[in-house]
Amino acid sequence: MVNTVQSLDMATLDRLAEKVSALVQMLGQTRNELADASENNTRLSNELEALQARFSQSQQDGLEMQTLLDERDQIRARATEILDQLESLDL
Repeated sequence: MVNTVQSLDMATLDRLAEKVSALVQMLGQTRNELADASENNTRLSNELEALQARFSQSQQDGLEMQTLLDERDQIRARATEILDQLESLDL
């Protein structure tokens, strides 16, 4: 009877040891996946920051281009006005 109880307890302990071993292995795998996910998160965050900086610069460039186009139109209008005045002088 004592041998049966001991063998039953040993079998239970063996199963428990296998489960603990599987759990430790799963924990290691989960840690590796977490490390990979963290690296991907860092990489994607850096890419996002770079894209946001490029977008901001693009917006600034667009505003500067519009300002330059407006100035060009003003210069063109003023040059046309001066040419018209010169033509009206009949020199």
